[in-house]
Amino acid sequence: MAVTERFNGPQDPSERVSGGSPAGPADTPRSSKKPLRRLGPSPALAIAFLLPAAVLLGVWVVYPIVYSIYRSLFDSAGTGFVGLGNYATIFSDEGMLTTIRNNLIWVVAAPIVVTTLGLIFAVLTERIRWSTAFKLIVFMPMAVSLMAAGVIFRLVYEEDPDKGIANAVLTTVHDTFSSSQGYPEARPREGDESPVTAQGGGAITKQAAQPGQPVLIPIVGVKPGIMPSDAQPAKPPAGGDTLSGTVWFDFTAGGGGTNNAIDDGEKGLPGMTVEAVMDGRVAGTATTAEDGSFRFAGLPAGSYVLRLPESNFQASYNGLTWLGPTLITPAIIGAFVWVWAGFAMVLIAAGLAAIPRDALEAARIDGATEWQVFRRITVPLLSPVLLVVFVTMIINTLKVFDLVFIIAPSSVQPEANVVALEMWRVSFGGGNNQGLGSALAIFLLILVLPFMIMNIRRFRRENA
Repeated sequence: MAVTERFNGPQDPSERVSGGSPAGPADTPRSSKKPLRRLGPSPALAIAFLLPAAVLLGVWVVYPIVYSIYRSLFDSAGTGFVGLGNYATIFSDEGMLTTIRNNLIWVVAAPIVVTTLGLIFAVLTERIRWSTAFKLIVFMPMAVSLMAAGVIFRLVYEEDPDKGIANAVLTTVHDTFSSSQGYPEARPREGDESPVTAQGGGAITKQAAQPGQPVLIPIVGVKPGIMPSDAQPAKPPAGGDTLSGTVWFDFTAGGGGTNNAIDDGEKGLPGMTVEAVMDGRVAGTATTAEDGSFRFAGLPAGSYVLRLPESNFQASYNGLTWLGPTLITPAIIGAFVWVWAGFAMVLIAAGLAAIPRDALEAARIDGATEWQVFRRITVPLLSPVLLVVFVTMIINTLKVFDLVFIIAPSSVQPEANVVALEMWRVSFGGGNNQGLGSALAIFLLILVLPFMIMNIRRFRRENA
């Protein structure tokens, strides 16, 4: 019997016998009556470890928030109770409304651009050979502080193409497809009896020109600073049956010389556009050479009017005014994107690596194109990561301060202002109104709280 029970395993406690009778309450093992031992430290020990962190959290977070709420209800001196007056000022002052508008632009534009670029870079890094080097280059700006990034982009956005790389690129591309040489304030000689005349809009006209008869178009008023470095001494064009001529700077240094005639030392004006007009229609266009000469090819015989269009007398193209009131906010957002695109790329690339490859391959086998796989498989599976990046960027844009403070010149600072910068400026940057500054701080906290709550709820759902 004992051997049988050993191999058949223990029976139900109610069926156990001791001396042939069922087991009763008196036979219950003593070990089942012992209290359960506690797992982990005691509550007192846990409180002892958490107390320092709780004290620091109260000193650095809770107390500043409570005091800011209290301080926002008083005036700049802190003695007069104004209630919600400071909050009313935020939504009634014109400068404050511009600040709120700029923050809305930041919240809408910057997170979308950063998340989109991060997604594009993450997908591209899976398809290029030097993905590690590419990730390193894109992520490198994260190692630069926002203040240093502001200094860098303040130089990038310099209006002078010789200093600012942004305008250097724009002018290079522009000059590749069209000439940027301009002669502002250039004009024909006043009181001149020659047939060279100034027209409305800045154009200059030379009357009665015919093929085979070289035309001289003297110009004055060219400043030394805009004279091209490649300008050569003016020369009359060689003879021939075509319509030709010379546009030159009719001025001799030191005095002397003959008006309306090419004298020694007088330079041609290269890059000038010359139009041959017949019956009000442009029949041909030519460009002056380094010595100012020009020549039309293929014009039929007849009488023409030579015209220097208005574009010749406009300032040369020097790019955009990035730091002006119109483009200052998009320019600063560009610097923000440069800094944070690498961060977004790394997070999205990590999520992309976790996507099951079976789903992607199955879609391709079923005939889906790469765009369909990306749009209907990759993006939906990456939506949790994309949401994390997007919400994080929203919080960062609401707190942006350094870039706006460094990049925007003082003259356009009001047009580029944001809530965080206005809070500092009103409180400590000369405004000395800590009541209004505290109200702005609470307003900024209210803007950030919904996105923080959204993140916390998402973390709880994922850990549930």
